[in-house]
Amino acid sequence: MNSNIFSVVQKIGRSFFLPMSVLPVAGILLGIGASFTNPNTIKTFNLENILGDGTFLHGVLVIMSSVGSIIFSNLPIIFALAVALGMARNEKAVAVLASALSFLAMNTTVNALLKLSGQILPDGSYSSNTLQGAITTMCGIETLQMGVFGGIVVGLVTAFLHNKFYKQQLPMVLSYFAGIRFVPIICVIAHIFVGAILFFIWPTIQQGIFAISNLIMASGYIGTFIFGFMERILIPYGLHHVFYIPFWQTGLGGTAIVDGVTITGAQNIFFAQLASPNVTQFSVEACRFMTGKYSFMMAGLPAAALAMYHCAKPENKKIVGGLLVSAALTSFVTGITEPIEFTFLFIAPALFVLHCVLAGFSFVLMHMLNICIGTTFSCGLIDFILYGVLQGQAKTNWLMILPVFVGYFVLYYFIFKFVILKFNLPTPGRGDSTENKLYTKEDYLNKKKSSNIKTDATNNDTLSPIIIDGLGGTDNILDINSCATRLRITIKDNTKINETILKQTGSAGIIQKGNGIQIIYGPQVSIIHSNLEEYIAYMNKPIDKSTHDSSTIKGELKAVSDGKVISLSNVPDETFSSKALGDGYAIQPSKGEVVAPISGTITMLMEKTNHAIGIKTDDDIDILIHIGIDTVTLNGVGFTPLVKIGQKVNIGDKLVNFDKNYIEKNHLCSDIIVIILNNNNTPKIKYTTDIIAKAGKTTIGIW
Repeated sequence: MNSNIFSVVQKIGRSFFLPMSVLPVAGILLGIGASFTNPNTIKTFNLENILGDGTFLHGVLVIMSSVGSIIFSNLPIIFALAVALGMARNEKAVAVLASALSFLAMNTTVNALLKLSGQILPDGSYSSNTLQGAITTMCGIETLQMGVFGGIVVGLVTAFLHNKFYKQQLPMVLSYFAGIRFVPIICVIAHIFVGAILFFIWPTIQQGIFAISNLIMASGYIGTFIFGFMERILIPYGLHHVFYIPFWQTGLGGTAIVDGVTITGAQNIFFAQLASPNVTQFSVEACRFMTGKYSFMMAGLPAAALAMYHCAKPENKKIVGGLLVSAALTSFVTGITEPIEFTFLFIAPALFVLHCVLAGFSFVLMHMLNICIGTTFSCGLIDFILYGVLQGQAKTNWLMILPVFVGYFVLYYFIFKFVILKFNLPTPGRGDSTENKLYTKEDYLNKKKSSNIKTDATNNDTLSPIIIDGLGGTDNILDINSCATRLRITIKDNTKINETILKQTGSAGIIQKGNGIQIIYGPQVSIIHSNLEEYIAYMNKPIDKSTHDSSTIKGELKAVSDGKVISLSNVPDETFSSKALGDGYAIQPSKGEVVAPISGTITMLMEKTNHAIGIKTDDDIDILIHIGIDTVTLNGVGFTPLVKIGQKVNIGDKLVNFDKNYIEKNHLCSDIIVIILNNNNTPKIKYTTDIIAKAGKTTIGIW
């Protein structure tokens, strides 16, 4: 359960990243536009003739500022759309549309309740009992000030309903509204209730947020350190977005009044002050959650890269130097730190923890020195110039960060160099066996990965394989679409169409013209369409034979059963996953049938238990097929052999039938393992996994 929760939180974090990745563009537009339309800036640099009111450039800059500002002003609905997009499993476009409608429905419901309760008066003014800043305008609707929390709630609820109902079947009289058409309907209805619930509980939640915010603010430098440390330490798990975004976008990051408007969230406060011509100094209390990253992104991590370069062997420095310079410049200019951070996280986790501690102290230093430089996404040179230098010393105190840069450069360089040499860490360029490469987040996660791969892509879907068979296979399908009643498919070769098979799927009629075919299913076609696309997404991905001349391919290993092909390393038995007996693949079978994956002679059939079969090819390649894990304990119950020792078999010939349900009812794994046993004749085989295979037809390995 914990791993499932962790996976969901990671997915939410990735959903948050999409709207956050848009903010740099919005920030650049707002930063440049607001900076050079500010009367004080224009006067300071004597630019009245070029940028003053009425000039062409002034108009352009006003437009830039307005476009950037509108993106920040509408982040709640942007988050609603992005979370729905990221959390939806399939038919993502429908989820996004449903989320937009749900957001409007929820806020309209809140608006109606505000009027009915007398908090919004008939003349449009607010009741004297309404707290200042409690009501805001979103998409033209006066509603409660929920910030991005409101959008996140809408996105999560919409995604949940979408994943549950996008294949929903309805009675025939209502079948037109089944499938994906049902999603916006149920979402809009549900968000009327969501809006009503939030109307009653949000004020209490808001008070709780403000209380926590006040506690954080009162904690002073200790709270700042904890924030900076946690923001870094969560990066390996992809959860840092989940952690810092509430501080940037909600009342957790503080509240301020800018030009008479109540603004919540550290980043929102900074950009509201940036756009205001009346602000003379940016809020340090807001910037304490942002500015701290500049020191280690622009100075500390480039210094760590220099230390790794100086610790590399002389003969490797030329190659490693190019890699590290590129990574250091990326961190310095853009604030993207992954190549450096994940390199020492991969080889020395303790060094990464130390980096997180230094990051926490960087946030504290910025807070203590009253340095306030905002950011849109990551703290590199671009943001430093836009939101620090161009805004002036009076607003940002940016000059004070320069000695901090020097200190952090020296600190990181000597700490990293000492630790690398002291503990002989295999950083890039050190040791004969060390790869001269930088590591990524994927490398780190792959190092830790050990869980089985599972999918429910084909659960309860019996039509899709038949439809694909009738259409001539996945390779014959170019495009799939549907209207109200028909599945519309474009194919490569119409001679491969088998209408007899297609009619077995319940089709009411088939219309074929050229390379286009329409299969009539009625209103339930949207569900069939979704199932078909989901099935094809997990269907056989053809092995890349581009690096093999067809004349040099000596053999192919086919699927031993219908089902999901997984890597041998994911089999829950160390004997097989360690590949001690040899390499191979495994299948999570969809039915209890085993066929020959290759032509040869049956050399073994496990006596009495019948759960293991051996095949020897004409090239003396030995193959072991093992049905299930620990199924020897069943003493042959549920296994029916269809071959004998010494019998010749061809690819696709049936070998054994087994009772898959019986195996699983006995709490045993039913995975079928295929191993090429180690011997002098074992070829080097290239495998394809993570696909849905068809017994005796799908190629899993070639040599």
